[in-house]
Amino acid sequence: MPLNKSALTESTSRRRKNTKIEWSPWLQKALKVLKPPERLTVSEWADKYRVLDAKTSAEPGPWRTERTPYLRGIMDAFTDPDIEEIIFVKPTQVGGTECLNNIVGYVIAQDPSPTMIVYPTDKLAEFTSKNRIQPMIKLCPVLSERYQDQESKILELQFDGMYVVLSGANSPASLASRPIRYLFMDEVDKFPPSAGKEADPRSLARERTKTFAHNKKIFQTSTPTRKNGPIWEEWENADDQRRYYVPCPHCGHYQTLRFKQIKWPNTARTAEEAQTTAYYECEQCHGIITDGHKPAMLRAGRWQSEKKTGTRKTAFHLNALYSPWVRFGDVAYEFLRSKDFPELLMNFVNSWLAEPWEQTEAKMNSDNVLEKQSEYEEGVVPDGTLLITAGVDVQKDHFYYTIRAWGTNMTSWNIAHGVAETWDQIEYIMNLPYRDKQGNIYQVNLCAIDSGDRTDEVYEFCAFNQEWAVPVKGSSNSLLSRYKVSTIDKTSSKAYGMRLYIIDGNQYKDMIAGRLNRPNGPGSWMVYKGCDREYAEQICAEEKVVEKKGGREVEIWKPKAIHAANHYLDAEVYAALAADLLHVRYIQPETTREQPEINKTQSVEYQQNNFIKPDYDWINLKGRWI
Repeated sequence: MPLNKSALTESTSRRRKNTKIEWSPWLQKALKVLKPPERLTVSEWADKYRVLDAKTSAEPGPWRTERTPYLRGIMDAFTDPDIEEIIFVKPTQVGGTECLNNIVGYVIAQDPSPTMIVYPTDKLAEFTSKNRIQPMIKLCPVLSERYQDQESKILELQFDGMYVVLSGANSPASLASRPIRYLFMDEVDKFPPSAGKEADPRSLARERTKTFAHNKKIFQTSTPTRKNGPIWEEWENADDQRRYYVPCPHCGHYQTLRFKQIKWPNTARTAEEAQTTAYYECEQCHGIITDGHKPAMLRAGRWQSEKKTGTRKTAFHLNALYSPWVRFGDVAYEFLRSKDFPELLMNFVNSWLAEPWEQTEAKMNSDNVLEKQSEYEEGVVPDGTLLITAGVDVQKDHFYYTIRAWGTNMTSWNIAHGVAETWDQIEYIMNLPYRDKQGNIYQVNLCAIDSGDRTDEVYEFCAFNQEWAVPVKGSSNSLLSRYKVSTIDKTSSKAYGMRLYIIDGNQYKDMIAGRLNRPNGPGSWMVYKGCDREYAEQICAEEKVVEKKGGREVEIWKPKAIHAANHYLDAEVYAALAADLLHVRYIQPETTREQPEINKTQSVEYQQNNFIKPDYDWINLKGRWI
């Protein structure tokens, strides 16, 4: 009797269901490796699989991007095929470290490829491996099942189809000879300038990605330090600069959160009072925004490009105001606690505002200059004066000059300054007699004149007036001493064979800035009573910054703004050099002892009897020549 076809089919199907196929362990593992990954972004993967460790996280448990929604755009940029490099300029307390760890976890689970993570030191790399990376792997099943524990070392973690190398920027051996596709560099501003005897550690690490020229990814993050620091230079050179904009809960205006919009009542007398009363003010409607508004604002936020010329190198910037763990009052408190202490203020600017530190402690303020007014009027020689020097800054068609009196301990007073238009006027001014309150007469003992411009004219003028004038020139490099002596070797010049003084202006500007901080009195740098604001502004036209020269960091004085007038500052530098040439620095206060005989040509009585005070009411020593 023939079998029923439908019955046969049903019987076969039943046998297949009851048959259990036994796969070998190695085959099961191979099939898992070959299984295509889910189509997820980094933030989706983290929300689905990442678990935070109670040992290192303030909020242990499943990761929720919704808690720090600003990290979504940074993490998902990693899966954007148009982006090759990601720059993250960050403060503390915004989840930046976990952002990097999420991307590393995504790579292991979704796109296994050789990976390197570089930290400032190898010790920090070891600590992070033990306390962050390995705990993350063990708490996440999709990572732990790929982890080859027995084959791994502290600084070299092995996975199915890839490895993760953790390196210290101070260890050149750990940065060499490993082809990698994914490069992560954490806290790059703390990297040493070189890895031992090798080149810049960031450059060494980048060399390892050459094998993957078309599909590599480089991720750099750091809290900034200075404007010439690595992370801020990367930010400024990025093709796409993005900031996180959030809407005002009152008017809906999208804006970035900025420190200047944090307000607190004028009645708050202490940092603690400001902490409890501070709020954020909308830049558009001036509405009051409280900490309670922040979570919804962050969820509705979006990254916007502020400068965009491409996407290959994309940079993100955040400050601590966005952090869900930081209140507006905390920012106010930290600022008030730090503002009077440069070291604390630097930490506030770097770690809270994520901005580079400028040498604000080395900035001179014009108000400070005007506070240094003495009891002496313009043109009056102060008591205690030993000698007078002058400095002249030469411009294309005029001159800025200053005349300064010097006493013991390098105490000094500006007694006149102004602008002249011709060499004859400079000669006249430098030969004028100046009187003290007792009627004693003084003259400029030595004048230093800038020879950087109109060089031949300066040389000739100094040759004709070499009893009181010397040519000087600023040094393009730092000097071990404040100045060095050269010789004018231009045979066609009337000044041939004269001394030319090469000056390190940075050292003299350091001296002026330091003595401005002293109270009026011995050792202070003072100005005459009624000193004008223009002079004070020019004295303070520069600030001290840190720049890299010849592979090392150096501190130099530079104008605060482009084309800022600093002529009086330069003139004061030259006057200070003239004082050094006369050895005023080494003159000690007089003690009771027998005085040597005074040459009559240097005595006050001789000067009084042989000089007639000219009528120079027609000269305006403060302003331009009349």
